Amino acid sequence: MKLHRLSLFIPAIAAAISAQAAPKAPLMGWSSWNAFFVDISDSLIMRQTDLLGELGLADAGYRQVNIDDGFFGHRDSTGRMQPHPVRFPNGMKHVVDYIHSKGYKAGTYSDAGHNTCGSMWNNDTIGINAGMYEHEDIDAATAFGDWNFDFIKIDYCGAECDGLVEQEQYTKIRQALDRVRPGIALNICRWRFPGTWAEDIAESWRISQDIMNDWESIKSIVDLNAPLSAYCRNGHYNDMDMLTIGLRENTSLTGDGLDHTEESAQFGMWCIMSSPLLIGCDLEKIPASSLEILKNPELIAVNQDPLALQAYPAVREADGSGVFVKDIVRRNGLTRAVALYNPTDTAKSMVLRFRDIDLGGKVKVRDLSNRRDMGVFKDKFTAEIPAHGAIVYAVDGTRRLEPSVYEAEWGYLQMFDNIGRNNVKYTYDASSSGCMKVEFLGASPENYIEWTNVYSEKGGRYSLNIKATPECPLQIRVNGSLHEADSAADKLKISLEPGFNTIRIGHDTSVIPAIDFISLVKQ
Repeated sequence: MKLHRLSLFIPAIAAAISAQAAPKAPLMGWSSWNAFFVDISDSLIMRQTDLLGELGLADAGYRQVNIDDGFFGHRDSTGRMQPHPVRFPNGMKHVVDYIHSKGYKAGTYSDAGHNTCGSMWNNDTIGINAGMYEHEDIDAATAFGDWNFDFIKIDYCGAECDGLVEQEQYTKIRQALDRVRPGIALNICRWRFPGTWAEDIAESWRISQDIMNDWESIKSIVDLNAPLSAYCRNGHYNDMDMLTIGLRENTSLTGDGLDHTEESAQFGMWCIMSSPLLIGCDLEKIPASSLEILKNPELIAVNQDPLALQAYPAVREADGSGVFVKDIVRRNGLTRAVALYNPTDTAKSMVLRFRDIDLGGKVKVRDLSNRRDMGVFKDKFTAEIPAHGAIVYAVDGTRRLEPSVYEAEWGYLQMFDNIGRNNVKYTYDASSSGCMKVEFLGASPENYIEWTNVYSEKGGRYSLNIKATPECPLQIRVNGSLHEADSAADKLKISLEPGFNTIRIGHDTSVIPAIDFISLVKQ
């Protein structure tokens, strides 16, 4: 049988790309928190470990077991943490060794402050003084020297109460980990995008509050992550939190559960947005339909794609629906992954215009969510997307077109965080292109917006147009070369190199109230 060109996304073909050149892919595995909270034990963890293999999930790529809050016992006279004597009577290394014996990696948990979240919100008093604050070195040595864990998620409940500064405390923890074993995988669980400094410390960082077991939570997390594609780079990822797929029968996590359409949408959006994929349900009780979603090899391949890119919103409507897209297999190639996303309460007929995703000619479309070929189309493709739904496609064109517009929500903001320590932010605005703009740039050399993927096929002269508040002066750097404009109304003539270029906009001393997008016209 002839191999369809769109099968380029499957792992066997993706693996043909140099593995050494590819960044580390998003983490895949299982975590104890969503299904069990603090009510865990060694037997429970080992049984869930077994089920990863028995259910075929390990073969699908889920090869990490994370033990979340609830394993703490007490600190001994030296300050060293001891495991809970009832929940883990044989110690933590016994469980870690079991996980490793299956060929999987083992993850652990702590808090950046004195107390863990379980002690504060789940009445689990063993978490009091179990956090890493003032115990950074001894806890790092215990977890990664004595117990031999591979990964740690570090929460912020205690640290918030302690009034700590995120960058300072997480940096201190990173340094303690590196003294034990350089390169230990770290997840920052601050519940908001913490700041661009996180890339130097962690492999991933949470961008939202804890996920709930309902559609409103899924929708809010997608909304928060929509403008953050520029921060997913070099094997570092925006973490959309653990999956709630399979939790319909769960009574611990708040919410009524997701139906099949919503579960499929969550998995599709987590995959195309390159979030870590951590199963959060009790694998003993997982419905067959949920298991099928989690094992979809075509969506997993999009998540694990060697380019390690996060999809950005190519088109966004005021109701939150839109088109998300990213390159797969090869940057600026002919094959892209696309999600048609409909978070509304009614089904929508959605149109994918190929020019919006920079593809031309005849375009082959394959539905990855349902694993079927849709055919060959010209100019556009139309699909009925159910309420609370998302369908992910692989699209393969015959021509790759130069982008003419770069939205502000695709740009990298050096001083951005979602904590509120800096003013610059992405703001929803129905009147803006893509329903979003960036506000409060400038007044500092570090407070800029930057696009590093401005593509020109042959290079040459372009007219750069900036949709921004026109009264403010701008400093524009194109591949490092400075151009100054009295206002955004000035149309600049710039030169681009063949391939990818970098455009940065800011101002060292003046505030730039808002930027909507930039556009380029070849001269």
